[in-house]
Amino acid sequence: MNDMLTSFRRVPRTGVIFIDTEARKRGYRRGAADWANLGQGQPETGAIEGISPRLQNIPLDIPDMEYASVEGLTELRDAIAQLYNARYRKGLPSQYSAENIVISGGGRTSLTRALASVAKVNLGHFIPDYTAYEELLEIFGLFKAIPLQLDPAQDYTLDLHWMERTMRGMGLGALLMSNPHNPTGKVIMGGRLRDLVGLGRKYDCALLMDEFYSHYIWDVAYGTTVSAAQYVEDVDKDPVLVVDGLTKNWRYPGLRLSWILGPKTAVDAAGSAGSFIDGGAVRPVQRAALGLMDPATVASDAAALQKHFMAKRQIMLQGLQEMGVHVPNKPQGTFYVWGSLEELPADLRDCMAFFQAAMEQKVLCVPGVFFDVNPGKRRTAQHSQYNQHIRFSFGPPLESVELGLSRLKALVAQHRR
Repeated sequence: MNDMLTSFRRVPRTGVIFIDTEARKRGYRRGAADWANLGQGQPETGAIEGISPRLQNIPLDIPDMEYASVEGLTELRDAIAQLYNARYRKGLPSQYSAENIVISGGGRTSLTRALASVAKVNLGHFIPDYTAYEELLEIFGLFKAIPLQLDPAQDYTLDLHWMERTMRGMGLGALLMSNPHNPTGKVIMGGRLRDLVGLGRKYDCALLMDEFYSHYIWDVAYGTTVSAAQYVEDVDKDPVLVVDGLTKNWRYPGLRLSWILGPKTAVDAAGSAGSFIDGGAVRPVQRAALGLMDPATVASDAAALQKHFMAKRQIMLQGLQEMGVHVPNKPQGTFYVWGSLEELPADLRDCMAFFQAAMEQKVLCVPGVFFDVNPGKRRTAQHSQYNQHIRFSFGPPLESVELGLSRLKALVAQHRR
């Protein structure tokens, strides 16, 4: 019997939300010491050596009981604009201002606002990519979502010549992408990112850049971060929207605060979208975020964060290699490793089977099929090319990463007997 009311559809739980829900059925609770969550999409949130003290309290005053504006507090918008100018636009004639920023709740809210502002165009998106894109690309009926497959034989590297042919040939009006890329850890930066921004400018293709992992960059000088904002020529004409927030780079996912940076007309549209999507971010959180936008502190914290997470990255890569998970290339960014199960025992090569077996050992990870972004289910699910992939997270504290790897090694060893 169908237990759904006929007026409602079944809305799937995507990626991390799915695994969290399944684990809770088996007794998992966030923070449980006997579980290792190698599937989590958030970084550890506690104190880290060399990083400025964590925010401990958020005071309230009487105006905080009122609605905030859907655009966000002007002083915070200005602080974010000046942060980008200081980090990425020194000496450039075109500078961001408060009018180039709109504040939202968490990252999905900003992404929803951005997509709600897209006109009736062909919008390209990559596969694999962030799991939540699937539903976001389906709920708005104006644009047509076009899947663009990254080639695993090319290590999921974005070929800019192919990208130019695609923009031109498919008439793309917008492109949604995460950079650094979730789940593969690929990063577009330097001249390649400059050229991608140039393509967007040349073909009037809006680049919707999800930059939530832009501080998690590896094998570069500590403190190096990435943003398409660095290669924008005119902040009010180049069709580049940057989405970021406190979730990953500042390690405050629970504060649910994010922003969109871009041309005034696009930002104004996203602000208007907020009037029916979320109504505006929480006022006291916005005021608290003001103290987190000092450019020198942000740069210093990014360097310390990278030192800390680099050590966990190495432990994760070594542990996966020892158990037989194939990782063709080290992630260049994010705190994820995109691993192939192809060399494991036959009964562990399917990502859902591996997920279930790992969960029995109280270890969580995200099956690869969730990153096969497929709005409208236009492609047959059983033909997913990521059935033998898992995303492993080294976002948790070191002891949790080590516990999870130890249990997975034992699991694989048991299945090899």
